[in-house]
Amino acid sequence: MALRYDVVVVGGGHNGLVAAAYLARAGLSTLVLERRPIVGGAAVSEKPFGPDFTVTSLSYVVSWLPPTLVRDLDLVRHGYHVYPQGPYFAPRTDGRYLALPDDPGERREQIAKFSARDADAVQRWDDWMDGLGTVLGPLINEIPPHVGSRRPADLARQALLLRKLSGVDERKAVDLTRLLTASAADLIEDTFESDAMRGVLSVSAVIGSWAGPRTPGTAYVIAHHHIGDLGDGRIGAWGFPRGGMGGVTQALASAARSFGAQIRTEASVARITTRAGTATGVVLEDGTEIAADTVITTAHPQISFLRLLDPAGLPEGFVDDIRRYKSRSGTVKVNVALDRLPEFTSKPGFDPAVHGGTIVLAESLDEVETSFQEAAAGRPSTLPFADICIPSVFDPTLAPDGKHVMSMFTQWVPHTWNAEPHREELDAYADRLFARMEAVAPGFTSSVLHRQVLSPYDIEHEYGLVGGNIFHGELTMGQMFHARPAAGYADLRTPVRGLYQAGSGTHGGGGVTGVPGRNVVAQVLADRKREVWRGRLPLGRRRRS
Repeated sequence: MALRYDVVVVGGGHNGLVAAAYLARAGLSTLVLERRPIVGGAAVSEKPFGPDFTVTSLSYVVSWLPPTLVRDLDLVRHGYHVYPQGPYFAPRTDGRYLALPDDPGERREQIAKFSARDADAVQRWDDWMDGLGTVLGPLINEIPPHVGSRRPADLARQALLLRKLSGVDERKAVDLTRLLTASAADLIEDTFESDAMRGVLSVSAVIGSWAGPRTPGTAYVIAHHHIGDLGDGRIGAWGFPRGGMGGVTQALASAARSFGAQIRTEASVARITTRAGTATGVVLEDGTEIAADTVITTAHPQISFLRLLDPAGLPEGFVDDIRRYKSRSGTVKVNVALDRLPEFTSKPGFDPAVHGGTIVLAESLDEVETSFQEAAAGRPSTLPFADICIPSVFDPTLAPDGKHVMSMFTQWVPHTWNAEPHREELDAYADRLFARMEAVAPGFTSSVLHRQVLSPYDIEHEYGLVGGNIFHGELTMGQMFHARPAAGYADLRTPVRGLYQAGSGTHGGGGVTGVPGRNVVAQVLADRKREVWRGRLPLGRRRRS
């Protein structure tokens, strides 16, 4: 007999594991199917340099995972632990540095080295962003209504959304409009005058984006990184999970198993099966058939609806939206093993606030914009910016004593590089990046024991992120909130009855949030309750054959 479960989850990334844990906890027989040999998706720890070093291949810090989710799934008992990340440190080739410590007085003093006006402005900037975050955060954490629908239930949900926005006054309404439509440069340059501040803030506007800081809409990306989790009053709190990002997903997998979920790796799904517009299960690449009344796909929307399903069986407008869904990227992730910590000319010696924070290589907003324009013209960036972390400063499990692992998130190369490996050009790109680091930390290049250069091609073909986009789709207003990933389907349902979506390409995604995985469970349980009441599903837990 064919294997049968209540729920099959396609994809063992963090959202798939979150969904499986909650569903198994609710009493449903649940199976997770992961194509790769290890669960985790883009939040995974691997050993490309041999057994001594553990690197977080793609995603490298945790922020948005809600504390309520951590408590619900008892993740701490399963090994989840986060070391708080230190502040920004931006070394400059002129021998100076900009640091942004948490203490307001110290931060003001650091910024004043470059501009007294900027020092006066920074608290107003943070307060403004935090105020907008209190509006946007709940909207991102909740399932959005069907905006524009005239059905009574949808009209009620739209009215509820309006009531939640009733506290937005005229000033804040204009501020939100600016945030959602303006370029990052428009906001940053209105507030700050020094290249040092403009450069650091512009990086937050373009990480993971196929857009420069002067592109309209990039202002929102700053807020997206700034919001963090609002449930416990923390905004923009970032940290390094013990064991790397794989520590997060291994804890989620352990929690899911503790509730009874089953997880299969090296189990590539060939197609999602349907009958009369209803999901019936999946077929694996090896021909194994698995039946289920509910299927949840956490794959990229274009994989889910254009490859795993026959688009001819889906509504034409929906398919058009998915085909047009933008997932471009110029990201290159460089992972490095070091025989010592870098020592910066501007701040010699070890400093946990430097080596344990985020090291930013970006000296001006214009420099970041130029880097994007080069890639948009088909050339890899001459001077890549980098967002750098050294998690082994806190976590001794990642490297041998005295040695370290470094994560270098960089941009840009042409977005078309997702189609071919471009190895020689990537090596030259990485050499330029290392030369940039060498200019502010002499001796860095000689400290490198190993390096791994992951291009858009690798990120797409090995990890399943179409285009190499770390968010499973660009964070533009045309692809956010009620439009993510298609009109009428931001509520995590799909045109196929019994088939749901919960990857980072859905509402609430874009980072390691777990929000789509958590929210889809509410939809599944509500729909299953309705189906049981109608007699279409049996009551109680179904064991597999």
